[in-house]
Amino acid sequence: MFTSEQISSYNELELSLYNYISQNMEKVAYMRIRELADETHVSTATIMRFCRKNQCEGFSEFKVKLKMLISQKGKLTKQELKSPHHAVYEFFERSQSPELEEKIQTAAKLIAKASSVIFIGIGSSGIMGEYGARFFSNLGICSVYIKDPHYPVHTRMQKNSVTIALSTRGENPYVLPYLQRIKQEKNKIVAITNNRQSTMAKISDVSIPYYVKEEYYESTNITTQVPVAFLLEWLGREVFKEMVNTELEQ
Repeated sequence: MFTSEQISSYNELELSLYNYISQNMEKVAYMRIRELADETHVSTATIMRFCRKNQCEGFSEFKVKLKMLISQKGKLTKQELKSPHHAVYEFFERSQSPELEEKIQTAAKLIAKASSVIFIGIGSSGIMGEYGARFFSNLGICSVYIKDPHYPVHTRMQKNSVTIALSTRGENPYVLPYLQRIKQEKNKIVAITNNRQSTMAKISDVSIPYYVKEEYYESTNITTQVPVAFLLEWLGREVFKEMVNTELEQ
């Protein structure tokens, strides 16, 4: 209900109706259609057209769905935030597994051979990408971060680069097309994601999952990013070791 596609289809009158309803949901849920028409200065025909655009046969069905939406919002608002300790403790126990260490080592060898590292992520993952790029740069590893997947990256920058993609679910519709372009250009991808079965994990050369329980508040993903910061620092240190060992061998 009230998806971005639906909202974009509204005309001027329907948009004013949507603005009134979104600000007075509890009130509208118990109004008659004539009362809403009087309040919003539109015709009942406009309201019926608005209901159909929101996949409702009529105003009665619209009010039922509106009450369901109010109920869902109420549950989300009342939910308590859980302590992050349990999830973080479990992750650090798993971080000592040989499987995860092997993935870190494989990714480190891949990155150490690259001329540059490109971090990409959106939202909280974008912030972690910025942190990762700064941490790698502090270690002398040429790194940049991209929060906007449409940002133009010069071909020379991408040449012999490794992209480190960050996403909790691994299905971000903005990041995936960028990674697909990277794949077509035969550059390497390292994915750090919470979902091993995600599209991002499957198209990457190395996937590093961290397996913590996803958590949401009011439809916003608030899953802890502590494992991501730990993995980025661990990976950065291993890349640095690989680079030093290569220099010594030469």
